[in-house]
Amino acid sequence: MRVAGRQTGAPVWSRVGVLVSLIVATAPTLSGCASYTSLALSDGRGANSVAQLTAPTAGMSMPIASSHRFDPSDGLDVTEVAMLAVANSPELRLKRDELGIARAQAFAAGLLPDPQLALSADFPRQSGTGLSTAYSLGLSEDISALLTRSSRRAAARNQVSQVNLDLLWAEWQTVAQARLLFDQVSNLRAQQARLAREQDALATVSGYIHAALQAGNLTYDSASAGLNAAADVHKRLADTAIALHQAQSDLHLLLGLAPTAQLDLVGAPYASRPTPAQVQTALDDLPRRRPDLLALQAGYQSQQARVRSAILAQFPALNIGFNTARDTSAVYTNGLSIGITLPLFDRNRGNIAIERATRQQLHDDYAARVLGTRSDMQRISRDLATLDGQLATLTAHSRQLDQARASAERAWQAGTLDWPTYLAIRSNALGADLDLLATQQQRAMQSIALEALLGNTDLATHSPVSTQASTP
Repeated sequence: MRVAGRQTGAPVWSRVGVLVSLIVATAPTLSGCASYTSLALSDGRGANSVAQLTAPTAGMSMPIASSHRFDPSDGLDVTEVAMLAVANSPELRLKRDELGIARAQAFAAGLLPDPQLALSADFPRQSGTGLSTAYSLGLSEDISALLTRSSRRAAARNQVSQVNLDLLWAEWQTVAQARLLFDQVSNLRAQQARLAREQDALATVSGYIHAALQAGNLTYDSASAGLNAAADVHKRLADTAIALHQAQSDLHLLLGLAPTAQLDLVGAPYASRPTPAQVQTALDDLPRRRPDLLALQAGYQSQQARVRSAILAQFPALNIGFNTARDTSAVYTNGLSIGITLPLFDRNRGNIAIERATRQQLHDDYAARVLGTRSDMQRISRDLATLDGQLATLTAHSRQLDQARASAERAWQAGTLDWPTYLAIRSNALGADLDLLATQQQRAMQSIALEALLGNTDLATHSPVSTQASTP
């Protein structure tokens, strides 16, 4: 790295000026400087229709996605909804942006610091025999950066792995959320249809009650049960409509659709019934399969590298340089400069303490996550067993009350059953049907949650969708 000066020829300052001009002119070409391009903000309106969305199946985290035919023209089933959510979710786009940042940081961690070029000139104020322009030209490099480069690169690589695995886990959570919203929308629509049928059936009874009130054959005290029955169904319909609006809005947002976009859902909701043996196998193999736990492991290894880097940084910082100079007497010199930091007070002890404390936090966070996951899986498995028993009981009970309602309706139309008894039977049947639908939704929610906790069985060969990023 020595820069030597010629002692004869053109004036030195002229030669130095030419050298500086060449450096300035060629530096952008040699370094491959990046150019600026503007990036406009979007209007945030979302897609106006499902036809504007894409769902590339290659590399998706759902094994079924590679074999499932994606055709939104005939409506979206639960798998197609999940595929669209993975490909178009705004939250996942942010996660993929984070992966791009992590890759850029890993790229930056492997770069060496640029050498420093120092150039100075001194001009004599008085001209005299033997006096000439003095100059100094030096080149130096921070050697201490080489000591921590491998640790910094290891930390950055593990950070990329952590972000990549966090993205995979976010994709699986998005799949679970899409399945859950699909089930909620389907279930709420079923509740809405059931309540609408009940409202239509009560219309004849309400007409009879109002006619009896106007004729004076019935008092308002006696008619209150009938009037309240119709009002209760109307209120339930309104509450169900509000809940349905919220679920549909959440699903539109998850898919990146505009709020007014048409969304046709077809087919049955997602159903999963893992066996106790499958759950136990997943529990035993949990730290090697769950993307979020693998991400925490990668983050911990990244922090291990940061601790090593902080320890290496406690050694004295070293800067080595070479220079050549000429004084006003035209005496040329070549020299070596060494700069070293004396480790008397700081010694990087503060950063070492911070990195070690952060490592301990990550260590404890991982242990807590594994323990919490095992506990959640066991609890949900027990809840599913309880809900399965409850569903069997509610299904049988609902069928019995449906039969009683049908019999009561025939008797009411034949005039052999009074309206208060008829309304009571209908109310009991309606309550049983709605309880059954609510329990089915609760069971589906727990089942989807357990499926998400099980993690991806094909993780070793999977790469999150659309995570390609160019190296800066």
